[in-house]
Amino acid sequence: MGQQQLLLIVLGVIIVGIAVVVGISVFTASSSSANRDAVISDMTNLASLAQQYYRKPGALGGGDRTFTGWTVPSSLDTTGNGLYAVTTAAQSITLVGTGNENGNNGTSVVKVTMVVGPDAISSTTINN
Repeated sequence: MGQQQLLLIVLGVIIVGIAVVVGISVFTASSSSANRDAVISDMTNLASLAQQYYRKPGALGGGDRTFTGWTVPSSLDTTGNGLYAVTTAAQSITLVGTGNENGNNGTSVVKVTMVVGPDAISSTTINN
């Protein structure tokens, strides 16, 4: 082989290596973002369930205009997206979702906190 052919082979290997590194980086960022979105979606579903409980009369198994007694259903406290916990007060709840993927800093997992009131989601805080 001539020098020109060897140079082209080396250049091709370098370009393929760079493409692989960029691909891995894009995939990691994408999986973190997808997990964050999935955790927020799960928590919005849980917020809806809590608001249904709040509005349902006590005679039908609801909260009768209070969140007291509402817990995350056992089938939804752990999903493929993460783990979910709740802190309940009479007129609001705080949901905390911990994802399965590392967040933006690359070391700690995605964590989302959502405060839910009787009529709306008051705030959503994304940590990492």
